[in-house]
Amino acid sequence: MSENCTHDCSSCGENCPSRQQPESFLAPMNKMSHVKKVIGVVSGKGGVGKSLVTSMLAVTMQRRDLKTAILDADVTGPSIPKCFGVHEKAQGCEDGLFPVETKSGIEIMSINLLLEDETSPVVWRGPVIAGVIKQFWSDVIWNEVDCMFVDLPPGTGDAPLTVFQSLPLDGIIIVTSPQELVSMIVSKAVEMAKLMNVPVLGLIENYSYVKCPCCGEPFKVYGESHIDEVAAKYGLKVLGKLPLDPQIASLCDRGIIELFDGDWLDKAADAVEAAHR
Repeated sequence: MSENCTHDCSSCGENCPSRQQPESFLAPMNKMSHVKKVIGVVSGKGGVGKSLVTSMLAVTMQRRDLKTAILDADVTGPSIPKCFGVHEKAQGCEDGLFPVETKSGIEIMSINLLLEDETSPVVWRGPVIAGVIKQFWSDVIWNEVDCMFVDLPPGTGDAPLTVFQSLPLDGIIIVTSPQELVSMIVSKAVEMAKLMNVPVLGLIENYSYVKCPCCGEPFKVYGESHIDEVAAKYGLKVLGKLPLDPQIASLCDRGIIELFDGDWLDKAADAVEAAHR
């Protein structure tokens, strides 16, 4: 070690024996799991339909004959089981927990699959929630998954940070809406991804428009979209624009999102297939 050592190896070019390697916070994957790719679905704020986009992306990938899974990291607001109509409880063995499969074979794990009553509120502090998220990765036996989507809670707090640090993300997709505040929302998510050194695959705009039931013309309920200019500002791609469609909402409410019909997320699926770190 040099006598002038500052103990800051990140700015030092010396190759001394005491050189410190950056500490990794990655949680170990269950020894019986096999997951090839992990994609986070994030938003800067709540209420933009992030869980809906996660569900539809998983269905789209499953339709491409890729084994797909969803890790529901939104522990205090789990929506994934409801979208797929899954109410059974997860089972386990001494080696770990088994995810529950949807009708089309998508593996999911959510806190609602472990609670005695799925309507019970999860009133836990940050460290406990962070521990559950890591357990969903380390204790669950994910079986030959080609692509896992992680449905993150909104914002940049403890739980999203846990996902960024503990799971080997190959990229994230940011979900947003057409309002003017979209720029601020996207910037928070983009900056967090930069800090964590995780690639941003692109943006998806939800509630983009409503189709007139009479003439089929799109009507922009929330005003003109700003997503294209925001994407250009950050050098990102727009991967899809989802309509505000009562039929999609009905499919979610009835737990049959796997029956949705539309190609809105095909570009996003292409980006996921091409993603690599």
